[in-house]
Amino acid sequence: MSRGVAIIKQVMDSLASAKGFSRCMKNVTVVSAGDGKCRVEFPVEEGHLNGFGTLHGGFTATIVDNVSTYALMTAGNGAPGVSVDLHVSYLKAANPGEVIVVDAKTCKAGKTLAFLEVELTKKETGELVARGQHTKFVK
Repeated sequence: MSRGVAIIKQVMDSLASAKGFSRCMKNVTVVSAGDGKCRVEFPVEEGHLNGFGTLHGGFTATIVDNVSTYALMTAGNGAPGVSVDLHVSYLKAANPGEVIVVDAKTCKAGKTLAFLEVELTKKETGELVARGQHTKFVK
């Protein structure tokens, strides 16, 4: 296991066992992490659904926030930074049982700001579910 994956798994394990909102990350699996990138996947489950029975936009935004932060933590000094801006475009519904792959990458990490991009795709078909952009203040 690479150092990046080990670090991110440790962070995710602590979140999954935490009380409160962070528990929503409990069934997300780290596939790879390192060099400013992170890939995870998760099955769409009942707790991820909106009132229409598809992947909730709030959960999608949480995934964009968390996984891009993990990508940033594998770049530079390892600090997670603080969110300045988060933007998510919702492109296609995801249904219960579908496995979603989340790819995050650090586009640029400067002295005070980091810019990250995230894509959520359906594992089986490769269809794009959502795309996110995240800007973080780093020190």
